[in-house]
Amino acid sequence: MTYQGSCHCGKVRYQVEGELGEVTECNCSICRRRGHLLWFVPRENLHLSTPESALSSYSFNKHGIKHRFCSTCGSATFGEGSDSKGHKMAAINVRCLEDVELSTLKIKHFDGRSL
Repeated sequence: MTYQGSCHCGKVRYQVEGELGEVTECNCSICRRRGHLLWFVPRENLHLSTPESALSSYSFNKHGIKHRFCSTCGSATFGEGSDSKGHKMAAINVRCLEDVELSTLKIKHFDGRSL
């Protein structure tokens, strides 16, 4: 299935392909503050509809994840990194996807604070 995503102001738009089932709620310092619900997909399943220049990035701690957000409205749309085997991944903030009923999603809790 293909999902449409965007930031609040619409400057950042993208499509992501996959089967949305379980999402992750992490308690690390950034995820907790931003309220992320993350869906992990291979990076090639994420397709930007807007120029890369519309995005800003933030990394912290080990700098393993590039947290991407709209440079205008600040919406945290997705992150980019690699899994333990080196495969490029995208962490989609499902709160930025259109037509997704959050109450139907299975949420897995992850203790990112302990990393």
